[in-house]
Amino acid sequence: MALTPDDVVTKQFQHVRFKEGFDPDEVDDFLDEIVVEWRKALAENEELKAKLAEYESGAKAPAAAPAPAPEPEKKAPEPEKAPQPAPSLGGEPAAASAGIIELAQRLHDEHVAEGKAQRDKLISEAQAQAASIVSEAEARGREEMARLEKDRTVLEGRITELRQFERDYRAQLRGFIEGHLRDLDSTTAGSNSTPVSAVGL
Repeated sequence: MALTPDDVVTKQFQHVRFKEGFDPDEVDDFLDEIVVEWRKALAENEELKAKLAEYESGAKAPAAAPAPAPEPEKKAPEPEKAPQPAPSLGGEPAAASAGIIELAQRLHDEHVAEGKAQRDKLISEAQAQAASIVSEAEARGREEMARLEKDRTVLEGRITELRQFERDYRAQLRGFIEGHLRDLDSTTAGSNSTPVSAVGL
């Protein structure tokens, strides 16, 4: 199936997700330029074909009339040689069209390759960023664990000090109470040995 300028104009491309693509306006402008040049080449091709057909029809008509004369037979090959360059003229627009198609294909391939390179670059950057975030989080976690371990050591030391203080305080309190109990016992024992008369009975 032959590709026409209208095919280029109406061509719809699928949108690519999760990737950066090319500027659609820039691509459309470039395709418009291709279509304009292509249409010029096709118009020129049609014009040359019409001229060739007109020339061939004009060359065949005179060739039939002077056929009996011997001299025109020598000149007859000249009109036949003239149409031979015409296919090359007609071929130039076709070659130009093929060149435009080849250029468009090459640009398409370059854009696809550039898109793939951009995709690979974005993936590698995302992976590097993810690795950096993970390593930073791990380092922060280690720092936090070290800080918590240090706080735990300090708290354990403080708890030990408080327990020692509690033991010392209990011992002092027990000694104080026992001392008062001994004093109370000795006071009670002394009052029992005192005569009744001394009490005033």
